[in-house]
Amino acid sequence: MAEQNFVDYVKILFRSGKGGAGSVHFFRGPAIPKGGPDGGDGGRGGHIILKADPQEWTLLSLKFTKHIYAQDGQNGRGGLKTGSDGQDIIVKVPLGTVARDAETGEMLLEITEKGEEKILLSGGRGGKGNNFFKSATHQTPRYAQPGESGFEQWVVLELKVLADVGLVGFPNAGKSTLLSAVTAAKPKIGDYAFTTLVPQLGIVKVREGQTFIMADIPGIIEGAHEGRGLGHRFLRHIERNSVLLFMIPADTERDISEEFGILVNELEAFNPELLDKPRLLAISKSDLIDDDLEKMLRNTLPAGVEVIFISSMTNKNLQTLKDLLWRMLTVDQEVAD
Repeated sequence: MAEQNFVDYVKILFRSGKGGAGSVHFFRGPAIPKGGPDGGDGGRGGHIILKADPQEWTLLSLKFTKHIYAQDGQNGRGGLKTGSDGQDIIVKVPLGTVARDAETGEMLLEITEKGEEKILLSGGRGGKGNNFFKSATHQTPRYAQPGESGFEQWVVLELKVLADVGLVGFPNAGKSTLLSAVTAAKPKIGDYAFTTLVPQLGIVKVREGQTFIMADIPGIIEGAHEGRGLGHRFLRHIERNSVLLFMIPADTERDISEEFGILVNELEAFNPELLDKPRLLAISKSDLIDDDLEKMLRNTLPAGVEVIFISSMTNKNLQTLKDLLWRMLTVDQEVAD
């Protein structure tokens, strides 16, 4: 996906429709010069609705949209005629979209299921016509309700990529190379920081009938939780992943346990709940080391996490990696069920 086409943040002024006013009207006919009240109710104002669209992968279609207004409801009329409801506005968004109040940051709703629809802003209710207020003691009410006002709000829509497995690592940890090796995705690959500037998704085929989605997301740097580097833009996407695959290259200049600790600390500082996700550590680029060096590195591995040495260039342990991830995903699903 082209970088300029990946949009994961938009700010839009939404306004739902105003309800129509109720009618003050009295029936008149050839033989009935002074009939009873027959003013109809006003119609409801249009809702602003967010709807999941599996064909959408980014918020690109909303990039240049600054205002979205729903239609007002129509006023009621005589003859007990109810005004028409204002037309709802349905905004199609990709799965993983979160709506937040632009001023407070409060989450208003999130879209995570295929075909899901949620009302972002409700339209104002239509007012009652004078027919509604008639009674045995008050047979000719000469008043009706005005329609309710709609709601106006600046809303931020942000996308959190939905994937089964998210790749976590510093720039140049080999994440893009792994994705290209185990899926049909073709992410940009290079030997400089932030080769990956936007999330890349690919479908991993494990064995017959077994597949999952893997996401290569821009690399972490120290201080990412404070907004450094790609900061929150990266960390936001990792919240949606079911399993986290940490990646540290075998030729790292730092101790593997130290580097793993930095990655974990960045996730915890951004959102402590990320540490509740199942995790696996892959030592990438292991084709650059021999068996003796691999044995030495095993003495520097962090405790409490399963570790596998892989190479995307020689396919070393890639099938084993896929099997491990599949097992973690299915065990996690069985526990959830």
